[in-house]
This record gives sequence, structure tokens and C-alpha cells, in this order.
Amino acid sequence: MQRRSQSLNPKTARDIGIMQGFPPPPEKRPTLENWDLAPFNRWSFQNMRSLFPTVDVRAGRGSVQALESAARDLSGIEFPTFDERRLSVGDWLSESYTDGFLVLKGGTVVTETYANDFHPEAAHLGQSVSKSVVGILAGVLHSEGLLDLAAPLEDIIPELIGTGYEGCTVDQALDMLSGARFSEDYGLPDSDMTRVDVASGWRPVRDGEIKPTIRDVILTLPEERPHGLSFSYRSIETDVIAWGLERVSGTDLATLLSDRIWRKLGCERDGFFTVDDAGTALADGGFSATLRDYARFGKMVLDGGRAGDQQIVPADWIDGICSGADPSKFGAPYDQLSPQGAYRRFWWVHDAERGVFMARGVFGQMIFVDRSADVVIVKLSSWPDYLIPSFSWDAVAASEAIIKAL
Repeated sequence: MQRRSQSLNPKTARDIGIMQGFPPPPEKRPTLENWDLAPFNRWSFQNMRSLFPTVDVRAGRGSVQALESAARDLSGIEFPTFDERRLSVGDWLSESYTDGFLVLKGGTVVTETYANDFHPEAAHLGQSVSKSVVGILAGVLHSEGLLDLAAPLEDIIPELIGTGYEGCTVDQALDMLSGARFSEDYGLPDSDMTRVDVASGWRPVRDGEIKPTIRDVILTLPEERPHGLSFSYRSIETDVIAWGLERVSGTDLATLLSDRIWRKLGCERDGFFTVDDAGTALADGGFSATLRDYARFGKMVLDGGRAGDQQIVPADWIDGICSGADPSKFGAPYDQLSPQGAYRRFWWVHDAERGVFMARGVFGQMIFVDRSADVVIVKLSSWPDYLIPSFSWDAVAASEAIIKAL
């Protein structure tokens, strides 16, 4: 087995000196320009409340769902990497900027690992794992008769008349099949994604510009193609759906998620969203939770929407993630990681036949669900860049090797 030099393993935020000292030196403090970039994200993804305004997703005061433990050493499991090495799971976790890692098999924790000063009580930014959480919440409101999947979005949100979302159905937006223009270019000054970052408070406002809200940005997006043709990843679609969920329920997103899901899961801790100046939660990437609570959420999805003896989400909504997936609308570059894949209800479908799908977020966040193997794998990370294709490939390969070994 080839190993990388130990000197190439990532340093922790503490090693680098980020936010160390009383006060920390200015050059070691995250700013709006760099908080999510290396090396500052090694600290900031675990400390979002120190940087941004947030709103609680309350866990309530009910009993905590116990997660039984039967520890196994999985570190020696090997798998083939993107760059054609043989790598052990232990070395992979070390070199892929892991903050937290947990494997559930049959509802039992077989591995739980914390690094980079992360700990069980701390909440970690989920980035686009947030989208998958919102997608599950949409299923609850649909089952209550509040959310009509066939409805044009403008029937729910009249402000969308005349925008790129006019004529797009709820179901199309849930699968990111709208024809609205949205440039998902991270860090580019004039991209739509950067405009959302500014609106949500994640980036500074440029001199002479007025800070918009997240929904102000939505209303500026034009249509560039007919709705329903093919999948194209656009973060803003989740914010559009979240707007719709709030409209049909008359309740804000954080309270909805708390009442419909988080309180019923038996979570240990409150989750939270970052919010913009209008108090709007950043649905597409602003959710944070503990490692174990992400695992509880993943287990509920694995179990067809059940937690304990309670059906939280309709089983047919969970089943529909894979049974309703359409690989014909899922092309390059998205199919490089999942050649027979698809995107459904804000989840990445990896293998529809086996019931394997993922929640994934930039900088290395993942909830990997394999229903046929009865396994959930959660990985929280602070990669040095938004997207690292080799890291994504290795995360799937490592997960598959772990499942095979179990």
C-alpha cells in the first residue's frame, strides 16, 4: 500500500494558530473574504455562530434517540483511489481534511471519529447537505396536503411571475430541472452564486452596491431554456422551494424543520441556519448540526422515514428518491461520479436499483445512504477548496469499501 508522507497530512486549525490567543492576531482571524477558504475553514465550519446571525432548529426536550455502539476498527480497510493508489480508510480520513466521521450499520454505530478539535457537542456546517434536509421536509408538507408537486411555483409565490421560475412546477424545482439561469460559480465576483453569498451575509457587499436579500436575488433570475429538459445543479432552487414551503405553511423554515422533523428525531442538540438581513434562512447551504444528529437524520431516511415507532416522513417520499430518478436527464459532468446516477428531491442518486443515494456539500460534507446494506455514513470535512473531484471520488470509493467489509 502506498502512503503519502505524514508531512502532507493537513494541519488542524489549532496547529495553524487560527483564532488562538487572547485576542488572536488579525492575520489569524477569519473575515468575510476568507472564512470558508483554506486554512480558515478548518475553524469556521465548526464556529458559524461566531461569524453569522443564525436561527435555531430546536430539538425540543423529548427523549434523545439512543445510538447503540459496537465499535469496530475500520481504519485498515483498503480501496482504490482516484489517482490509482491503494489507500486505507485510516489514511484517507487523515489526508482528506476530516473533522467528523461516523458509520451506522443496522442502527448501531460501528465507527465514530472526531478530528481538528471537533467534538460531539459541536455543530458543523453542512453546506449543501442542507438541500437534502429541505427536500425531506418538502415530503412532509406534501403528505399533509399543503404542497402540490404539480403546481406552478407562481401559484404559490406570485412574485415569481415574470421571472425565470414562472411556469416551473414544484416537482421540477425539487429535481433542479428548471430553465432558470443560475451560474453556480464559486468565488467569482459576478456569478449568481456569489450574489447569493453576498445576500446571505457570507460575502462582503462591494462599494457602491446595495445589499440584497436571498429572495431579491431569486427575482432577478431570467429563464434561459424550457423547464424540465435536463438536470443542472443550481443552489438557488432550494431557496425557491424553501420560500414555497414557508408560503404554504405560514411558518418559517427553521420552525417547520423543528416541528416536522428535528424534534421527532430525538436529536441531542439544536441545529441552526444562518439567516440574511430579512431573517430568511439560507436553505441551500446554511444548516449546521452535530455529527450524531446528522447520523440520526440519515438513519431516519435509511429506515423509510421512520424514527423509532414514529413515521416522520412518508415512506413513499423516501422510496421516490430512487424510484423516481431519471438518469436520462443527468449528464456530464455530473455522471462522472455516478455513471448511472440521477438527482431527485435534492439528493444525489448513486445506484437507484440498490437504493444508494447521497447528500453532498462543497468542502467535503456527505451523508451516504445504502438502503440495501442498511448503512449510513456521515463525513464532515474542511477541504481546502470548494470542489475537489478526486476527493469526491475517493469518498464514494471508501464508503463502498466500508460497506462491503461490513
